[in-house]
Amino acid sequence: MRVAVGLLWLLALGVFPQALGSCPSPCSCSLHILGDGSKARTVVCNDPEMTLPPASVPPDTSRLCLERTAIRRVPGEAFRLLGRLEQLWLPYNALSDLSALMLRGLRRLRELRMPGNRLAAFPWAALRDAPQLRLLDLQANRLSALPPEAARFLGNLTFLDVSSNQLMRLPQELLATWAHLQTRPFLPGHRARVVLGLQDNPWVCDCRLYDLVHFLGSWAPNLAFIDARLRCASPRSLAGVAFNQLELRKCQSPELHPGVANVSSPLGSTVLLRCGATGVPGPEMSWRRTNGHPLNGTVHQEVSSDGTSWTLLGLPAVSHLDSGDYVCQAKNFLGASETLISLVITEPRTSSERDGSPGALWARTGEGVGAAAYNKLVARHVPHIPEPAVLATGAPAPHMKEELTLQHFQMGATGQRSDEQARPQEAQMVRSLKVVGNTYQSVTLVWKAPQAGNITAFSALYAVFGQRDMRRVVLQPGKTSVTIHGLVPKTKYVACICVRGQVPRKEQCVIFSTDEVVNAEATQSLINVVVMSVAAVIALPLTLLVCCGALQRRCRKCCPGGATEATGAYVHLERLGHSEDGSEELSRHSLSEADRLLSAHSSLDSQLLGLRGGRQINEYFC
Repeated sequence: MRVAVGLLWLLALGVFPQALGSCPSPCSCSLHILGDGSKARTVVCNDPEMTLPPASVPPDTSRLCLERTAIRRVPGEAFRLLGRLEQLWLPYNALSDLSALMLRGLRRLRELRMPGNRLAAFPWAALRDAPQLRLLDLQANRLSALPPEAARFLGNLTFLDVSSNQLMRLPQELLATWAHLQTRPFLPGHRARVVLGLQDNPWVCDCRLYDLVHFLGSWAPNLAFIDARLRCASPRSLAGVAFNQLELRKCQSPELHPGVANVSSPLGSTVLLRCGATGVPGPEMSWRRTNGHPLNGTVHQEVSSDGTSWTLLGLPAVSHLDSGDYVCQAKNFLGASETLISLVITEPRTSSERDGSPGALWARTGEGVGAAAYNKLVARHVPHIPEPAVLATGAPAPHMKEELTLQHFQMGATGQRSDEQARPQEAQMVRSLKVVGNTYQSVTLVWKAPQAGNITAFSALYAVFGQRDMRRVVLQPGKTSVTIHGLVPKTKYVACICVRGQVPRKEQCVIFSTDEVVNAEATQSLINVVVMSVAAVIALPLTLLVCCGALQRRCRKCCPGGATEATGAYVHLERLGHSEDGSEELSRHSLSEADRLLSAHSSLDSQLLGLRGGRQINEYFC
């Protein structure tokens, strides 16, 4: 009886409800009356020795704040009984591990704040259990990337702060979820639809940041940034540059530009296979053989001025084991592209095959004269040699341009004409080849041939550097200079000079560029302007002085009583240039500077005209 009375008394005092909703011992609790009359409980725990979330949190709690504790992990379903929880704040703890079930049961959760922790990853799939979530604060953690699948769970957010993390780029899927904000109509008086915090991250400014940079550059009334002044952290050349000052290119998968697909080369020669590719970022180039054998050569990489990446595979002293298919691969993060190059090793030409009629020999040599030196200079190989054709009889016309199809000839091949075979090849070697003048569309080449005679005929071969076809200019015998016209401005060329019928060597060729003349002509134009200005300043006073003197003399000649003076002046003029020793002398009479200059010019004119016309000239004009 006494026990029943005690229980009734405790129930009347409300002790049991208080015990069921008691506040955890290391925490503080407060009860707030909301505007609609409902009650909202707030629980705050900030014990620095707390290592796990409290287990006895009142179920009617609407705001739970665990801050500055030693909590390292949140186990699964730690807050499952808090069905009325709307705000979960976990700032500045030691959190590094979150369970994918940590939000289980929190159907009314609207805010999740976890700044200042040690999170290197976040369980994005856990947001599925919080469909009412609108605010996610992950500031000042250690997140290095946001996975593409995170975009599926962030579509309902109106506030996302991932600033001060280790993010280097954002996935395109996430940007796509915000792209509709740029086209959604803006309603005046409403707050911004989405607020983003992206600042203070080490952004890598390459093509993968292209979409983010353009997204930030497109103003949207429904989108706001905590700090829109985002800056690059790498590469080093762009460190500190603001996003609004960047000019990035969109990412592109590799696209191959192979050289010659089929290469035929004689045994023992040096072969150079090349392959180019474009892509953003620049692709990584590599070689391999289809049969799995190792490469018997060296690989060289280079990037041209237009951004094309080139890889060159050099095979020295090829043998039949080097025949086969070679695969050139270009690869970047978007994918890979491959192309096949076939190499065929042939037997070298025998001496009997090289001998033959003079006409056929000259035809073969004429076709391959430029190919050998050109292949040596620019390291190119061309398709298999077609059957040689005999040239038509008769000497070619001087300065005649001919198209030469590049073919593969050995550098030491003999090819002299029959009337020059007696002269040693070294005796006809071209030396000291150099460029002495060039314009936008022409170039002048000079050379020396000390051992060549007046009957030795030379040929000039030239082509755009990197092309397979060369043009030949046949020169007259004995000439040691040539001017080539019809060049393309600002273009790189290779030119070779050799004795007609011989194969040019490397020292007989020169590489030049017509773009060098641009600066040279600009400088020359400036010099011409300065010289003409100085000449005008000096010559104008002198010309005026001479003309004034001439006018004075004509006035004296027309005045009465001035016949004697005019005659004297005429005598003075005639005496100049008729001395016995043939030298020019001035009159003994005292003349002014203007008279002396006028006399000198007039006397010379008188002497010339008098000799031609057979009579004296009695009048002189300035």
